[in-house]
Amino acid sequence: MSKAFASTADLEEKRVNFEEIGPGLYAYTAEGDPNSGVVIGDESVLVIDAQATPAMAEGVIARIRAVTGKPIRHLVLTHYHAVRVLGASAYRADAILASDATRALIAERGAEDMASEIVRFPRLFRGRDSIPGLTWPTMTFARDVTLWLGRREVRIIQVGRAHTAGDTVVWLPKERVLFAGDTVEFGATPYCGDAHFRDWPATLAAIRALGPEALVPGRGRALVTGSDSRLAIEGTEAFVTRLFGLVRAYVKRGAPLKEAYEAAMHALRPDFGQWVIFEHCMPFNVSRAYDEALGIDHPRVWTAERDLALWRALEGETAPKTAEVHV
Repeated sequence: MSKAFASTADLEEKRVNFEEIGPGLYAYTAEGDPNSGVVIGDESVLVIDAQATPAMAEGVIARIRAVTGKPIRHLVLTHYHAVRVLGASAYRADAILASDATRALIAERGAEDMASEIVRFPRLFRGRDSIPGLTWPTMTFARDVTLWLGRREVRIIQVGRAHTAGDTVVWLPKERVLFAGDTVEFGATPYCGDAHFRDWPATLAAIRALGPEALVPGRGRALVTGSDSRLAIEGTEAFVTRLFGLVRAYVKRGAPLKEAYEAAMHALRPDFGQWVIFEHCMPFNVSRAYDEALGIDHPRVWTAERDLALWRALEGETAPKTAEVHV
């Protein structure tokens, strides 16, 4: 019997925190599950990342309603992954914002991503029957856009390629608070299956240059000091650079994918193995690093079938040849 995804055994519900990290600024976190952010303006509310289903988004909405009755008018998608966007319809926002690159990725691979993510991590898609279909932004931008929620300035920046090609962060310049999406994680393994490893450090440098004094990562607890924010950025950078450097060395000498994977697991486990979803992410992370080291710049589309083929190859009893993994 083939080994199931590591995430299928993760059935325990996580404890939700809804923490005010600045006046009218909130982090919705859940012990390493995907985070959402909330910005309360003078007359309306902006939400960052929608959760995976409308049913799960109701949990965010309930926390918002406990602190304000203002309408939710804006929803920002930091990237295209299903676990971040498919709950959007619950907010009934006037505008759904995403980068041009994120919209293009939804068009190219949104349906496949939805199918693969639901199989990989079923607990995160509680109430998936409430999903009306793919989430499409109603407003896109090439580089950045500024919203004024009354007197509150909100900058939405397509900061650079990292976790995906369309990564967007939300920056409150006056408050110096950053909602980083999955460009930054804390105590959680970065998922790199659709990543751009060579670009990720420069993207993190751009984030560091903003000088956040509080930061909400894509996964992990909110960071409420500048020093902790820098630690999160440094930890993410350490993981992606070490992983890519190791895999690239194996590719250069012609080693097969499975050998690179086993070496990466051995080398990274001591420092990062305690991070949530480490076991789940690593096969996908190493596969994408292997591709990029081979010169494949545009990540190949993950499908439910490709997911299973890779997982069985790297975690199952019998591993096919590298060429058979890359289907």
